[in-house]
Amino acid sequence: MNLTEQVEQALETIRPYLIADGGDVAIEEITADKVVKLKLLGNCGSCKMSFMTMKAGIEQAIMKAVPEITSVVAVNLAEPV
Repeated sequence: MNLTEQVEQALETIRPYLIADGGDVAIEEITADKVVKLKLLGNCGSCKMSFMTMKAGIEQAIMKAVPEITSVVAVNLAEPV
């Protein structure tokens, strides 16, 4: 199983919760230095809790399932001030 498939499999564990809230997540890119770039979709792209969902949910799921990943970032998420 390649890196993208492993990350996708990790996302499947959290995706039902995102979909239940009207959102989803898609892999944009996995860089050479093993940074996963994600795009938050639907309500996840505009929700005030998106940063927490990203850090506590999505990032944790990916890092736990695919330890070689060095970082997880959302390309369309503004960090809270």
